[in-house]
Amino acid sequence: MEKKKILFVCLGNICRSPSAEAVFNGLIERDGLQDFFVVDSAGITDYHAGSPADARMQRHAIKRGYNLTSISRPVDPVTDFREFDMIIGMDNQNIRDLEQLAAGSDAVSKIFKMTDFCNSCNHDEVPDPYYGGDEGFELVLDLLESACKGLLGFLKNQK
Repeated sequence: MEKKKILFVCLGNICRSPSAEAVFNGLIERDGLQDFFVVDSAGITDYHAGSPADARMQRHAIKRGYNLTSISRPVDPVTDFREFDMIIGMDNQNIRDLEQLAAGSDAVSKIFKMTDFCNSCNHDEVPDPYYGGDEGFELVLDLLESACKGLLGFLKNQK
């Protein structure tokens, strides 16, 4: 079976998308499915390119057993839209930006919103916790845990 390639995207790739990558990787490792997936994350912007995940996000993720190891990079519209099967944005602006980057190509069909996979979310998007306090980082992890479980269930049902 061919590996399913998933790219998680947020604005700067230092809070939400590296967390989604870590949460999803944790789920597939728990289920012994890591051989069936390639998972990465990227940002709409290159503001933080080359930087690790935000220290506050890392701290909250570690409390839940997730290790954020990715290094920030911007979306590469040529390579990423060709290589990945699913490109999952965290909020409505990320979706609009991704659609603009993919405009005029079939790649638009690869774009999804993270919260569309939530089983128990009452949020329409994963909010950016960057300028907030601890509760924002915890909310992001709550939403990502729900959405990643839903995403994995969705992918298992496709097989």
